[in-house]
This record gives sequence, structure tokens and C-alpha cells, in this order.
Amino acid sequence: MQSIQRALGCWFLAAGLAVGVSSGAAAAQEAIPWESPDAWLCLPGRQDLCSAPVVRGNLDAEGHITRDEVRPDPAAPVDCFYVYPTISMDPNSNSSLVPGPGERRAVESQFAMYASVCRPFAPMYRQVTLAGLRAALTGTGTADPALAYGDVVAAWKYYLANFNKGRGVVLVGHSQGSRMLLQLLQREIEGTPIQRQLVSALLGGFNIEVAQGSDRGGSLKAIPLCATKTQTGCVVAFASFRASSPPPENTRFARSRTPGMDVGCVDPVALSGVPASSYLLVKSNLLGGPLAQAGWVNATSLGGVTFVNLPGLISTRCVHAGTANYLEVSMSPSASGKQPKDIPGDIVVGGRTWDDWGLHLVDMNLATGNLLELVRAQSLSFLARSKP
Repeated sequence: MQSIQRALGCWFLAAGLAVGVSSGAAAAQEAIPWESPDAWLCLPGRQDLCSAPVVRGNLDAEGHITRDEVRPDPAAPVDCFYVYPTISMDPNSNSSLVPGPGERRAVESQFAMYASVCRPFAPMYRQVTLAGLRAALTGTGTADPALAYGDVVAAWKYYLANFNKGRGVVLVGHSQGSRMLLQLLQREIEGTPIQRQLVSALLGGFNIEVAQGSDRGGSLKAIPLCATKTQTGCVVAFASFRASSPPPENTRFARSRTPGMDVGCVDPVALSGVPASSYLLVKSNLLGGPLAQAGWVNATSLGGVTFVNLPGLISTRCVHAGTANYLEVSMSPSASGKQPKDIPGDIVVGGRTWDDWGLHLVDMNLATGNLLELVRAQSLSFLARSKP
């Protein structure tokens, strides 16, 4: 049952469905103490989830692991503003602003490594919880997505007023977080002076629509999808599926239901210009549950590391097939048989894999190293173009 609740939570928010709006949202947003460090999961210059080195193991063809790590860079030239996915297990319809294990796990698995290329900012927000979605489904209560978005806006405005100081900023989000950041782009950034400070937006696991044959004109009117490594002011959007299991007709992602529109896909690996570089969790999945593939667990338990990379084995490409546009992920078999045979990114309910979700749980991990490389390149380009 808990797995079903988690899956439903991701689906409602990914699909962009409203599940009730409370009249007290605006007043509640005004009371949020964003000046308190407790309202942030990550802030530069303090000891928190983003301040420690992130250790990764690189698993070779013989099953041996070599370690590498990324260290925070206090002198990073740009900022990153992260909004985490549906993760809260709080009992109320909207989460509190007190970090729980889910919020911490999301930052550790998706965002902490970005401190190596940008100053990290990760606000708490009162997202729609899994319990709130269950109540809405059964008609016993309401959840308030407007409250969640209002928190993100409040945190964004506080960040701009107190931390930004004219610096470039990268938006990073996944699933519900991508939905929140898309709304932020639409309502607070596109067409305003702050758009000039947008280095890029990395929005995984959500449908960003573009006009067919174009890189914009759908969800965003002027901000395009990224087409080159040095382009700035653009969006990297994708939803990942195995090559062996493309999006079915009932997929939650990758298919536009709007006439004349496609769902945008940008391949982070091709865009970065370097081989696929993953940060895949070893001990559990994003939701804190066990990994689905025993072969993966057996192989990656060798090194005792938090993340693993499979150099040379994972490849990606954007595929347009009918009405679907998605990031196709392939994994080459290892000749020695000592490497994992599959990628543990599925949502599994009652022993059945929900193939309409694709590899949603690892959207952001499959090419984290490539996204970091992209931020490095975009930062240099942004700084060069910002010089008087």
C-alpha cells in the first residue's frame, strides 16, 4: 500500500493535476520565516547536506570499484536553486517545513554533488504529501498545491533579495520540483529582468511542452530547450525510459496531450560532450525502498560507496516515436557477468513494474556527471557573456 501511495503522489504532481486549494494559502505563505536557516536544507558556508564530499565508485567490467569524489567549491561562480520531488511522508495534506528523512534523502541523492559547481540553495516547501493525495482520492480532505508553489516563490524571492547579488543561477528540479520550477519560470522569470541571470534550468521527470518542430512555444514562450553545451538561458528537460521498454500509451511522461505540441527532450550526455557519467544509488532507491534488481545489489555492495558509475555501459539518446519524445537509456551487457545487468529505476507495486513510469526514480542520477559538466561549461559561458 505504501508503494502505491508513493506512486500516486508522483503521478498526480507530474500530471499537473490540482487536488484542492485552501483559501488560507496566501496568508500562510506570508508567515514563512525564510530568514531562518532552518527553512533551508542547503545554504552556502555552513555544515549541512551539501557541505561534505560525495563519494562515488566506478565499477569496471570485472566488478572492481575505484573511488572518486566531488568536493564542494566555496568559490563556485554561479548558484543552484533546487526544488525536490514528491518525497514527504508527513501525515498532513501538505508537509511541514521541518525536514524529514525523505527531504534529506532527495538532497543527498539528487543535489548535494552540485555544490562542486555552484553555490547550493535548497529551500524546504510545504509540498503536497502522499497522505494528502490519499485523502484527496478518498474525498476525506484536500491538498493544496498552491501552498506548495507559494512557498517556492517565497523562498525564491528571499534568495534573490538576500543571497543572489546579481549572480547567475541554475534551477534544478525533479518531478513535483520540476513542476514548481516550471511555474516559477512562467510567472516570475520569463520576460522579466531576472531572465538575464538564468544560466539554465535542469528539469527532469516532468513534461515540458514545445511546439512541434520548435525548441519553445509551449510551456515556455521564449525560453528554449538547450541545444549546445555553451548555451545559457535555456532548459534541459527529459523523462527516461529503457530502450527495451519505451513509453506505453498510458505513460505519465513523454507524451503530449496538447494538439500541435511535443514533450521536449534534451539528452544531457550528448549535450555535455562526455561519456555517460552516473550517480546511481547503491543501498536504496530515491523513495528509501530496496533496489529492485538483486544483481545490482550484489555487484555494487563490493565497494561500500554511496553512488556507483558504470563507465562505458550506459548510453542515452532522445527518441521521437509517434507522439512520444523521451530519453532512451540502454545498458550494454558485461562480458564478465560481474556487473549489474539492469538499471534499478522502476516503481514496483505488488511485485509488478509500472512501465508507464519508465526510469522515473533515477531520471536525475543517470547523467548527473554530465549535468555537472554542463553547469561548468554554461557557467563559463555565462560569465564571459556577462562581462561589461
